[in-house]
Amino acid sequence: MTTNKNYIIINGNKLSFEQGETILNVARKNSIEIPTLCKLKGASPTGTCRICVVEAKGAKELITACSTPAENGMDIMTESSNVVSSRKETLNILLASGNHNCAISGAKDWTRFQLKVCKEEDNNEELCPSWGECKLQDLCFRYQATGGQYQQDRTKYPAELANPFIIRDFSRCILCGRCVQACNEIQVNEAINFGYKGADTKIVAADDKPLKDSACVFCGECVQACPVGALVEKEARYTARPWKTEKVKTTCTYCGVGCQIFLHIRDNKIIKVTGNAEAAPNYGSLCVKGRFGFDFVNSSERLVSPLIRKEGELKEATWAEALNLIGNKLSKIKADYGGDSIGVLTSARITNEENYIANKFTRAVLNTNNIDHCARL
Repeated sequence: MTTNKNYIIINGNKLSFEQGETILNVARKNSIEIPTLCKLKGASPTGTCRICVVEAKGAKELITACSTPAENGMDIMTESSNVVSSRKETLNILLASGNHNCAISGAKDWTRFQLKVCKEEDNNEELCPSWGECKLQDLCFRYQATGGQYQQDRTKYPAELANPFIIRDFSRCILCGRCVQACNEIQVNEAINFGYKGADTKIVAADDKPLKDSACVFCGECVQACPVGALVEKEARYTARPWKTEKVKTTCTYCGVGCQIFLHIRDNKIIKVTGNAEAAPNYGSLCVKGRFGFDFVNSSERLVSPLIRKEGELKEATWAEALNLIGNKLSKIKADYGGDSIGVLTSARITNEENYIANKFTRAVLNTNNIDHCARL
């Protein structure tokens, strides 16, 4: 309990808040769950999806928690019968407005359907590529929404397959606007926005061109923000279900910024890369290289052991052999010609810590200041 002048009651809990905080902010700060589909961390709230509606004592209508500022003395219920009924109705409309066959097909016997999907081949295109990591699916299961009596045209716009990295499946789009916010407010690329009106509304790039012909830089921020299967990585599509992959946290190696990423791995191969939304410095954002440029890891042409030239041919060697050879060569050159006869080039492809070690090695061991870095150029 708190005696702070600014307080709000959520599900019987009296909680303090700062001026300007929304109901959703206060709830999350106190580990009270209010589901959302359109709210994107770091972007302005819109209240578009209306999944976050809550009941305020004395109010005539339900209010959106993500966009409604907390007011002193508010008494909020997050799972009242009116709230649950509203969320289920909204989910039914969303399900019926798109090709969300996962929840509709499985609603009558969810457990049996889940087991069926687990046994299906990963490349079964009858199933949504985001099955198992779809926020809409999770909420439909939670509130037992099946699509109800609503029926709409689910194939108004064909899927866009021409882009090199991203599949845009408009039949699965719920028009939550998260991709638009990710592009315009988080990455500030301003490549996509809402287009057309009413039942014809869709997310468009430029004047409704494919992403490859627009200002899109393929950072993939929109893909990571999408809560359904409307935006998916092209190479990862139908490659592996989430429960068949291992998620490994690591640091992107493309530059010295140190972006934190997750590698999604199956059979010792990287299936896809996602940004770590909870860690600095990137908080989930990645560039096109960091998100999509991982094919080289599993390339058959990649060197996996050192090579030493013997009798004019490169022969595989152990790391001990290679390091001993390098050490002996550098020692001889330094002894014969001095440290300044040696130069060292470092790279933005390695970590800042490794560049620091290279700098110390050059100056303290080789006794030269001849060290440079590709970033200076």
